[in-house]
Amino acid sequence: MKPILALSVAALVLVAACAPEQQVSGRSLYLDYCASCHGERGNGDGPAAEGLGKAPADLTRIAARNGGTFERVKVMSTIDGYTRRGDRSSVMPELGVALQDGPLVLVDTGEGVMTPTPVNLVALADYLESLQE
Repeated sequence: MKPILALSVAALVLVAACAPEQQVSGRSLYLDYCASCHGERGNGDGPAAEGLGKAPADLTRIAARNGGTFERVKVMSTIDGYTRRGDRSSVMPELGVALQDGPLVLVDTGEGVMTPTPVNLVALADYLESLQE
């Protein structure tokens, strides 16, 4: 790892470790940003769903659609908009900017790579995982 990159990563880890513990409600974030389309329970039946060209996903079936596995990193990338950039068929807004307020926490994004991630994005993904049937 290059020295400057190593220092940058170390600084982010230090900031994440020193950030005050903040209680973030994934449910509250869900109700604020997702429920209008996906419905209060995540079934894709929110009041705004009718006006969309494509039906919102049933968020209670994410794991079921993936062989019983809830892929946290993939879910967070979808919410953030990272994996949907340039997808003109997606009607879901990119929520990365809206969820970036607050401290960062380290999330294993695969193969032991710890990635600084907004705590709000993690809380929302945690809440979605709790909705799985």
